[in-house]
Amino acid sequence: AANTRISPFDLEIRGTFHQTTRKRVYALVNSTSDPIIQLATAHTADEISFLKRVLDAMFETYNTARHEVMAITSMQAVRLAKPADNDRRETLDGAQGNAGQGLKMVEAEKMLKTLVAEGWFEKSKKGYYSLSPRALMELRGWLIETYNDVDEEDDDDDERIPRVKQCVACKEIVTMGQRSWTGNDFVGERAASSINKSNGRRSGGGSNANASRINGDQTELMDGDADND
Repeated sequence: AANTRISPFDLEIRGTFHQTTRKRVYALVNSTSDPIIQLATAHTADEISFLKRVLDAMFETYNTARHEVMAITSMQAVRLAKPADNDRRETLDGAQGNAGQGLKMVEAEKMLKTLVAEGWFEKSKKGYYSLSPRALMELRGWLIETYNDVDEEDDDDDERIPRVKQCVACKEIVTMGQRSWTGNDFVGERAASSINKSNGRRSGGGSNANASRINGDQTELMDGDADND
């Protein structure tokens, strides 16, 4: 088999189905190297830090037990161009890696487009960014290790539930689709749309519903945030 021949080079051919088109997708993956380190060879430290903040937003901020969006709009992502103040302070104190000074908004927008062009992100018609099949294959181990590593002392319900979920049948990471056990709830950007509809009903049916409050944080999940360019 092909994988047997390339395994001495720490390479592996992986395959998966696209979650929306259901087309078969293959990728040549480095089976031992940290994929984030691989990305660092082509991008600056500030760009990698921005990417990590976007991934944190996808799998933490916009991924809760009630609303598993796991996608982010252009506006939400651009707001992450610079590290939070506490990240900057920790960097100055030498307690954290390289959060750096961050990117300018135009640089963040360019980085998002670059990640799409390189095949790491996909952008939907409604302007939501999510991980591509290639990224899910290459980052699989890193995503599970990073976001499913729960602190045993944390009693929060959302923290006890794995943020990176896998299909029971194929064991692939699931970031979009329909929850089979309810039939009415969705995973992915459709989860954001359902929040908008619910907010719209509560606010009298307005089309630009205000942000939804999730886990006590003001979390914006509005279709109006999406950039359709």
